[in-house]
Amino acid sequence: MAIGEARPGYELWRPNRSKASCLTTRLVIIILLLVSVALMLLVAFGGWPVLNGGPRYGFQLILFSAVYLLIAYLIFKWSRGALSLTVALAVLLLIFALVGAGSWFARNKSGFEEGALPSELLGTFVLILAAVQVALAVACVIGVRQEWHVEAERPIGSGDETPTASPAGPDAATATSA
Repeated sequence: MAIGEARPGYELWRPNRSKASCLTTRLVIIILLLVSVALMLLVAFGGWPVLNGGPRYGFQLILFSAVYLLIAYLIFKWSRGALSLTVALAVLLLIFALVGAGSWFARNKSGFEEGALPSELLGTFVLILAAVQVALAVACVIGVRQEWHVEAERPIGSGDETPTASPAGPDAATATSA
């Protein structure tokens, strides 16, 4: 029998995915990913003309945003593997945000150009982005601990929250009841 396939007459069931805590965690992670995308795009387009390093960093933020959107879709589809990737990317983006936030606040001196948005506002967005990355990493770790990947077999159409057949199979259940 191949992995991910059920015996004839049985279906795969993922009991942890129907729990309210798992559904809430998944929703929180998706919202945090979308908030991160919004903040990254605000910083990219709001500070495009004055980004340190030119448009290259703006393109990197746009690429990072696209990856976060893809991960949000994967997590919507219950991909548990995307959670650990999200933790790694959130920590990486947290480091970038903490290192770069100070430069936005240092631009309030004379001689510096302003982007489409004021530099102090962009710095605030970057600090908020850092805080969101911490929350995102924590939420993803909670999601990993909820074991979204656990599968069990249950008879087709039972719809119960617990399998009715014994672990030995359907024949063992009828033999013990006789």
